[in-house]
Amino acid sequence: MQTLRFDSTSVDATEEFLSTAYTPMRIGGPVEDARVRIDRHAVRQLSIDRLSFGYDMAFDAHGLPGVCLISMHSGTLIDRTGGKEHVYGPGDTFLLTPPETPYQGEVRSARYTIAMFDPSLLDGLAPAGSDSTGPVRLTGARPLTPASGHALGSTIAYLRDHVLGDAAAPPTELLAATAAQHLAAAALAALPHSARTEPTRTDSRDATPGTLRRALSWIDAHAQQDVTVADIARASYVTPRALQYAFRRHLGTTPLAHLRQVRLHAAHRDLLAADPATTTVTAIAMRWGFAHPGHFAAHYRNTFRTTPTTTLRRRT
Repeated sequence: MQTLRFDSTSVDATEEFLSTAYTPMRIGGPVEDARVRIDRHAVRQLSIDRLSFGYDMAFDAHGLPGVCLISMHSGTLIDRTGGKEHVYGPGDTFLLTPPETPYQGEVRSARYTIAMFDPSLLDGLAPAGSDSTGPVRLTGARPLTPASGHALGSTIAYLRDHVLGDAAAPPTELLAATAAQHLAAAALAALPHSARTEPTRTDSRDATPGTLRRALSWIDAHAQQDVTVADIARASYVTPRALQYAFRRHLGTTPLAHLRQVRLHAAHRDLLAADPATTTVTAIAMRWGFAHPGHFAAHYRNTFRTTPTTTLRRRT
């Protein structure tokens, strides 16, 4: 995991740092208090940064390589991309800009979190793939409802503070990959997007029991690795849309939901075998890619009709 901290009172140094860490940009505007602090935690497909600006700053930036979400804590951010003005304040979580799209605006004495993830994650998580124009895209900046915006902001905060931000227990490769997928899924649930809801004729034709058998076998063999829908689809010799439809048609679920069940059962076996004096539920949950203990416990109860703590303590 990559971590870094930037503290400065120099506008020139801040412009250089932002251009290196994010994308080439120019910053301007009168500055009286040039305090800036940025803390970054990053893994392969995900980075989460906490930023604090003590002054008003205008910016004009090139496009970013990933999906960029912002969660505001204080102050104001004004997006002026495309000649329109959108104002965001404390409590707002939104899409700053689609990947590779230049953006302009202003930060006014703000504290906020930036979360960026690989846009390719959206393709494997969409209900049935993308529309006919290409990969899945997020098509709106603001969440569909206040509740979905709050859920997205809470997801970003949890991953920032408890997954990527825990220096004493840096995430395993599996946990980091699962965290990135979790954030992409939360973004799809909260924001407008281009995913189609039904498979194409070819995808429907390929969604056979044979496809499902190959996928199930591959998932069982690779459940402790960093697995995406695209990986499972390649191993099954079909498109991600066909794979999604095969699971929906024959099992009434999704590939990633099935993968989660396989990992839940593996965690269940580990809990039964573990010594509660030396092992914790959280450690086993993270071993199998469950970043949020509360979510793990809820899924566990739904599957096994008991709590993971009860299972772990059975030996005593």
